[in-house]
Amino acid sequence: MTGQGFPVVTILSFPVPKRGVKFKTEKGFFMNRVKTACLLALSTLALAACGQSGTSGARDSIRAVGSSTVFPFAKAVSERFASNNPEFKSPLIESTGTGGGMNLFCQGVGADKPDITNASRRMKKSEFETCQKNGVTEITELQIGLDGLALASAMGGIELELSPKLVYEALAANPYGKPQTAKLWSDVDPSLPAKPILVYGPPSTSGTRDSFEELILQSGCKEDPAMKALKDSDEDKFDEICSQVRSDGAYVDQGEQDNLIVQKLVSNGDAVGVFGYSYLEENASRLKGIALGGVAPTYDNIVSGSYPGAREMFIYVKKAHLDVIPGLRQFVAEWAANWGKGGALASIGLVTMPDDKLAANAKAASEFPSMTGEGLK
Repeated sequence: MTGQGFPVVTILSFPVPKRGVKFKTEKGFFMNRVKTACLLALSTLALAACGQSGTSGARDSIRAVGSSTVFPFAKAVSERFASNNPEFKSPLIESTGTGGGMNLFCQGVGADKPDITNASRRMKKSEFETCQKNGVTEITELQIGLDGLALASAMGGIELELSPKLVYEALAANPYGKPQTAKLWSDVDPSLPAKPILVYGPPSTSGTRDSFEELILQSGCKEDPAMKALKDSDEDKFDEICSQVRSDGAYVDQGEQDNLIVQKLVSNGDAVGVFGYSYLEENASRLKGIALGGVAPTYDNIVSGSYPGAREMFIYVKKAHLDVIPGLRQFVAEWAANWGKGGALASIGLVTMPDDKLAANAKAASEFPSMTGEGLK
């Protein structure tokens, strides 16, 4: 058996049942169980033989890391996979944040490295180059759906009418390169409540934070003509001024646990939270979305692209593991079977892709094309 980054393993023989031996048929002890066991043994031996990057022992279950936003969808797919494929072990899904997941995924191939990383943004060019450098040379990129970067508050809590520009001015460390002086929302705009600015959001390792910076903060910052010109003349300086979040307590990093942000909002009516749309939908009886530029974070507005915080979500599959980790192909197929309109993932908040992207990604989920890095930023 071969696989990229995995050595060839030769199996000399397997004991086979003699003619006339009967199998107990209760609860499905059939001959295909023997075949499955043999395949699992082959995969396990291949992993055990892998000597890259400090690999220790074998692994006979799928391991996925990455985005906290994608985590509930990955968990749902994992449960359906386990139910539909009892011959395989249940996958291990870890919520490490998109950045943390990319770091783990790109460390190399082998039993001690994850098979999939979930991402609430597209892979960065620098991450792709790290993967290539470390021998993760063939990767399949699959878009699983859409999400909205929602701003929300507690039902009955603070009322805000915001725009990317106002959010930037409230949360930037140095808005337009000047010291941050706003303490109250009314300091940013007199039409806003005279209440302290308090926003709970994701950490710098999170894809949600990357999306927040790119889709909201940078977008608001570029409304200033001087900042728009700066992006063309000095992109590093632009990123520093337009992406850096204040650290004086007005923005509170809540780690990778988006459910914790929900709890904070419920307990404090004056707080605002930043997380994926699915968490807003899941807690619709307790939270309300905050419109940006007059556009509310709703399913229809995300699909149409009219909501400023709309974003794509992905999973990345390590092709070297496809025929070595038991059930990996079937697990990816389970994603494709459930990300469509009316699918199980839509019922828990995933925003379904347009038809053309559904078809393209369904094809990719069976053919596993290798990404080239073209178009990555």
